[in-house]
Amino acid sequence: MPDSHLREEATDSELLFEGNFLVARRDTVRLPDGHSATREYVVHPGAVVVVPLLDDGRVVLERQFRYPIGHVMTEFPAGKLDAGEDPFLCGQRELLEETGYRAREWAHAGAMHLAVAYSTEIIHVYFARGLELGARQLDHGEFLDVITATPEELMGWCRDGTVTDAKTLTCTLWLQNVQSGAWSLDWQPLDGSGGA
Repeated sequence: MPDSHLREEATDSELLFEGNFLVARRDTVRLPDGHSATREYVVHPGAVVVVPLLDDGRVVLERQFRYPIGHVMTEFPAGKLDAGEDPFLCGQRELLEETGYRAREWAHAGAMHLAVAYSTEIIHVYFARGLELGARQLDHGEFLDVITATPEELMGWCRDGTVTDAKTLTCTLWLQNVQSGAWSLDWQPLDGSGGA
């Protein structure tokens, strides 16, 4: 569909904040009607989320305290991309570090933008199966519990508000459609070099 009548064009940009992880900017933009407006947004390095499938049909999840909202959240394993890091390698790293699992097969499901009104964050979605449990390698200062649930339990938690994390809600939709056969995945075996 043509979209030129909706596009905004940056005419100026101002750095508001630069931290170790996030950058905040304020841009002046030219609107489609020629007027100007400002857009404040967070520049995010991107992230990966993994839907780990156990052989018995359960999924692997985490419970972690999230300081900005002050709650322990139930989520799929996820983490931010390091500078220049391949999303697939990030997914493998995060799954191992946070849960201790390695997977024999991987499938890239897609990508999602979490907060399009104020953030550049994109999250790459991967499914993993053929899981083998080893030792976790948590980062310093990282505290989380690893749990498992049936897809039915997870969907119930999404429905009753136990799970409110956007990436986990989206991945549960993916999981439901993959399990029903409505959506397919291109599973790839992990080769010896760490690639699929």
